[in-house]
Amino acid sequence: MTDENTHFGFQSVPLGEKQGKVNEVFRSVASRYDLMNDLMSAGLHRIWKDALVNALRPPRNRAFRDLDVAGGTGDIAFRILEAGGPQTHVTVLDINGEMLKVGQERAGHLYEGRIDFVEANAEELPFESKTFDAYTIAFGIRNVPRIDVALREANRVLKPGGRFLCLEFSKVDVPVLDKIYDAYSFNVIPRLGGMVTGDAESYQYLVESIRRFPTPTAFARMIEEAGFRRVTHRTMTAGVIAIHSGWKI
Repeated sequence: MTDENTHFGFQSVPLGEKQGKVNEVFRSVASRYDLMNDLMSAGLHRIWKDALVNALRPPRNRAFRDLDVAGGTGDIAFRILEAGGPQTHVTVLDINGEMLKVGQERAGHLYEGRIDFVEANAEELPFESKTFDAYTIAFGIRNVPRIDVALREANRVLKPGGRFLCLEFSKVDVPVLDKIYDAYSFNVIPRLGGMVTGDAESYQYLVESIRRFPTPTAFARMIEEAGFRRVTHRTMTAGVIAIHSGWKI
């Protein structure tokens, strides 16, 4: 066990303890996670996720393999499968089995042979190098204890020419709106989480984790340091979220 510390929301915790704490957060809220996303964002998360898939542009006329990390409930995977052709395949990977159960139940037999669900750690992907055409992750990277390790793993499993796409909360960049957003985040979301899921503390953590995540520019540097090239990002909804892109050249 390392003596190194990291953050869990606004708390400082031993690095080796963070993953267990994050697991408990998502285990607690798994069954109502998607409902809470709708309520918290007033449905905007659907537009943001559609924007991620539009940026990916999965082909309709050839084989295409995407690895969707931290995608347990299937929201991104289902969108990719609908946008791509019959040879599009998505592997949904999540460290939390409860989240994966939700995704498997939602998928049913709808995408038979085109989707699989894998319980594993983003820091230790159980795949050979150069396996996937794309790696997607939505609202998950900030929960990884060692983000730099996860980014290097993303680069490793991508084929040359493969693309990394990350949808994550960012920094509101409009004066006054940033204060309103903070007030809503810290005063409304945990209470709403308590009413809907019975777990206000988990949503307190999720709000705090957004504030601890690097700025878009700083995160772009991390993506480059992991070996990606042509790294870009664009913000949406006054900076509430950002879509980060990088290519394995």
